Amino acid sequence: MYKPIEINRENLTIMGVKFPNIRSLESTANALGTNMFEGFEPTKELIQLYLDWKNGEIIETDFLSRLYSIYGK
Repeated sequence: MYKPIEINRENLTIMGVKFPNIRSLESTANALGTNMFEGFEPTKELIQLYLDWKNGEIIETDFLSRLYSIYGK
């Protein structure tokens, strides 16, 4: 079931996670929305993890390790 998430374009946040600009926020919000229709349930932790990877703050192997630790796989 689709469940809306908190998006604040004025403060550039999704579920409290701050984005650097409106373009990044909107592209992420669009991707989240598309996946939510397929059953994905985003969390603040996952959004922050994605943003850290997208901004180059963590490398792909660390991204995957943290993702696996969240989902227990």
